[in-house]
Amino acid sequence: MNKLWPLFFMFWPVVAIVLFVIAPDMNWWFPSPAMSPLGQQIDNLFYLILVIVAVTFIGTHIALGYVLYKGLNVGSGKAWFSHGSHSLEMLWSIAPASILLFISLYQMDVWMSFRVKSHYPKDVTPIAEVTARQFEWRIRLPAPGKKLSPIPQADDLYTVNDLHVPTGQPVLIRLRSMDVQHSFFVPELRIKQDAVPGTVIPVWFECSAKGEFDLTCTELCGWGHYKMRGRVFSETEAEYQNYLINLQKEQQFDGTSTTEAAAE
Repeated sequence: MNKLWPLFFMFWPVVAIVLFVIAPDMNWWFPSPAMSPLGQQIDNLFYLILVIVAVTFIGTHIALGYVLYKGLNVGSGKAWFSHGSHSLEMLWSIAPASILLFISLYQMDVWMSFRVKSHYPKDVTPIAEVTARQFEWRIRLPAPGKKLSPIPQADDLYTVNDLHVPTGQPVLIRLRSMDVQHSFFVPELRIKQDAVPGTVIPVWFECSAKGEFDLTCTELCGWGHYKMRGRVFSETEAEYQNYLINLQKEQQFDGTSTTEAAAE
């Protein structure tokens, strides 16, 4: 019965290795590949940490199984007394600290590029103001050919839950909250930022391909939190400009005149 424990602890490293090998084919990592350059960097950090944790887990269990096995077969020989060993204490203090220091320094570039304004892409300007409220995303856009003003303008365009952005270039949104704390999260882009009442937070991202992506709130914001969903549409520059023009026509339509006359 005593031999069961060495086998038990040696069994889990084998399971971990098998799972690690078959996981990519089973789609056990992310539900979809990152659809932004920044998201790919974040994925790389995730996989790096995963490898470090997996190697630590496997090595720890192999060592534990080996120690238990040796303990069962020590015979009448003298046991090695390791309690209070300064060398071992330093080893398992310095090794984890070094790993954590390496991770913290390695991820600084990614963190700064997303969170520090001075590291944002050059010449990126706001294309929309996204205001979170219970339980929807209100979006303010500039009129075609104009830049977004911090103060709402008479010709600004408005929509709800559907954010359109051009593909293949960095875009910036101004994130706000009208009531409680919300969280702007686009899983495919690996973008997540809390919307804090009374604060305007710039958020930049870049869609590397055309597509439609889920926009969700990941902060428990009230009874209707579950239905606070939107969409991010990544389009070509021409399609994006055409969207603004059509939205302007719809917004200016008074119900009686033609859309062409309303746009003039």
